[in-house]
Amino acid sequence: VQLVESGGGLVQAGGSLRLSCAASESTFSPNAMNWYRQASGKQRELVAVINSGGGTNYVDSVKGRFTVSRDNAKNTMYLQMNSLKPEDTAVYYCNAEIWGGGRWYNYWGQGTQVTVSS
Repeated sequence: VQLVESGGGLVQAGGSLRLSCAASESTFSPNAMNWYRQASGKQRELVAVINSGGGTNYVDSVKGRFTVSRDNAKNTMYLQMNSLKPEDTAVYYCNAEIWGGGRWYNYWGQGTQVTVSS
């Protein structure tokens, strides 16, 4: 399974972007899908989670500004980012977790750059 992100770019502070993460297989049914980000010189950070039941969770710094969603028919997860701040600048990665055969399997996308100018 491949995960392909898109939608990154350069935006001014206060602007919006929508990231997409598309899975290559139509039968892909992860237990949870996540958005991570990694700013230059910093550790990768979990930003948003959406589980198979549609439940979501966010890191405090993006609550009220970011919304994660998934379209199971299109095998795609989204991250709507509003009121962007310069500190949101990072490479954003999508991740999928599947439980099977007594272990977790993790899949990662290649990452998409988000740059927010002040």
